[in-house]
Amino acid sequence: MKQMPARRTDADCAVREDPDAAPALSGTARVIIASTRAADGSYEDRTGPLLLQWLQSRGLEAADKQVVSDGPEVGRALSVAIDAGIDVIITSGGTGISPTDVTPEQTAPLLDREMPGILEAVRRLGAEKAPTSLLSRGLAGMARRSFVVNLPGSRGGVRDGITVLDPILDHLLEQRDGGGHA
Repeated sequence: MKQMPARRTDADCAVREDPDAAPALSGTARVIIASTRAADGSYEDRTGPLLLQWLQSRGLEAADKQVVSDGPEVGRALSVAIDAGIDVIITSGGTGISPTDVTPEQTAPLLDREMPGILEAVRRLGAEKAPTSLLSRGLAGMARRSFVVNLPGSRGGVRDGITVLDPILDHLLEQRDGGGHA
């Protein structure tokens, strides 16, 4: 059965005090770190805290960060989050070209609709500072009602991802819920 969005009224609209400030969001978020070394404790996850801080600053309930090994564990963690109806799921790591970097391959079968422009923008932004960012193969898209995005495992790549996602995340979630265009 098709889920219909709630009717919106003028009372739902709010004028921002600071027009440059991103609106607060409501919903849930999960961060999945794809790193075999971080999962076995031999490497400290340095991107998860950045993502959690950003998600919480936007008002999303970033309940947890999950660190999993590269490979099928990423797909399993994504499936659990999608089944739980998490609104925003961000992975970090496993998007490069090494033999163990398979986050995109674990993500692709779960997506109903891809949004290639998001990662294209992240790669373009990163390439201005580090040409190797063009090697990242991350995906973004909708998996049922969950927005899923694969960000690189580097702090710079995550910062670039946040820069691209921050101004569009509210509109993306509104569109998912059947909202109109501005």
